[in-house]
Amino acid sequence: MLLAIDVGNTNTVLGLFRIDGELPELSAHWRVTTHRSQTADEYGVLFVNLFEMHGLKPTQVGHIIISSVVPPVDSTLRQVCENYFHLQPLFVEPGIKTGMPVLVDNPTELGADRLVNAIAAFERYGGPCVVVDFGTATTFDVISARGEYLGGAISPGLGISADALFSRAARLGRVDIKRPAKVIGTNTVTHLQSGLYYGYIGLVDGILERIVAELGVKPKVIATGGLARQISEDSRFISEIDDMLTLDGLRILFERNRTPRPRSRTS
Repeated sequence: MLLAIDVGNTNTVLGLFRIDGELPELSAHWRVTTHRSQTADEYGVLFVNLFEMHGLKPTQVGHIIISSVVPPVDSTLRQVCENYFHLQPLFVEPGIKTGMPVLVDNPTELGADRLVNAIAAFERYGGPCVVVDFGTATTFDVISARGEYLGGAISPGLGISADALFSRAARLGRVDIKRPAKVIGTNTVTHLQSGLYYGYIGLVDGILERIVAELGVKPKVIATGGLARQISEDSRFISEIDDMLTLDGLRILFERNRTPRPRSRTS
């Protein structure tokens, strides 16, 4: 089995794939909080407990691939892989075979998760396409009809945008960010919900509208990430929601780089 791990600034997502059959199958997946200060043993106990809840054992994992945008966690997860799974993980980093030309000024600056998303989107939906990933930041990644990564945009995520408002406005309390019944609110709570929800949709659709104009052709727009379903409902451009896009991209990258990964000496 293949364990795919996507480490984001806020959450870490794990997916366990069966890859020994004719078609790969996602058997289980989990979302946990990313803790920069957590030790290898703390992560290890957490992962083992998640496995046991699904009747699985770490020894069933034969391969591990990791994408991370949180460098302080990388060495910790490497220790987890070696000590608890007795495997050397494959990291998505410069030198990995991607099969996708990256046409930006400095390809090494591109976040691993964004590259993984782009590869999965083109593989699954073809091009041209745009991936909108709703995470700590909201990222826009543009892939050409020929499968080239063209570039994109980064904006503050909805969560941190709301946090900035609540922390700077003394008389505005925190509210649940959700779609209000109508745009014109009648109290402070619905005023905030309307501004945050519809304001963010305006940001997303505004950027997508300009991307479409620059491309000169209508791309397929795929949303992923924690808030994808909530925000996509009222978008004029998003046509697909794919919760497992990043995990599937990691699986695809693993297949393109598949070589026997040595087990650690402690096995």
